[in-house]
Amino acid sequence: MTRLEALRAVYPELERRIVVTIMGAVAAELQSLGHRPSFFYLQHAMGLASSLGLGIALTRPDQQVVVLDGDGSLLMNLGGLTTLARYRPRNLVHVVFDNESLLSVGGFPTATSTGSDLAGIAAAAGIPRARTVRTLEEFTAAFGEALAAGDLTTLVAKVEAVGPSAYVTDLTLLENRYQFQRCLRERKGTNA
Repeated sequence: MTRLEALRAVYPELERRIVVTIMGAVAAELQSLGHRPSFFYLQHAMGLASSLGLGIALTRPDQQVVVLDGDGSLLMNLGGLTTLARYRPRNLVHVVFDNESLLSVGGFPTATSTGSDLAGIAAAAGIPRARTVRTLEEFTAAFGEALAAGDLTTLVAKVEAVGPSAYVTDLTLLENRYQFQRCLRERKGTNA
């Protein structure tokens, strides 16, 4: 499966949630499906999407938070998994698109290309629900299960190493930040 196919399959569920993406292809592909004020494209902070998602999930337990991460990004901040496990926000689903490369910066292979198991690492760190999926059908089902579970989940989706021709969004960083802040303020006290 491609990352874009996976995003397209779960997009209707993403529209209703707080979403934090890592930089590059994930952000560009999500925006290509349609931007929402509840989507934050974390640019220039590789490795920190799960950390930002954790902070939002802890301060906004009334909202379900989905983090869209990449294998290279997660590998840059593996300690984030132990922090996620320690605080165990039950309203956080952490999706890791694993294409076994740093596609956005030239396609260099990551440690997952030689066998590192990100779901296994997440489970060993204490994430209560960690799983790897390889097909679009498995991904869609596992994503739905993760949303319904009401517990911290890391879902590793093995995807092809293909991406968009450009790895940036057409939304300025400041405008995305202000839209996202306004969205969080407006959703205060709602279960949307």
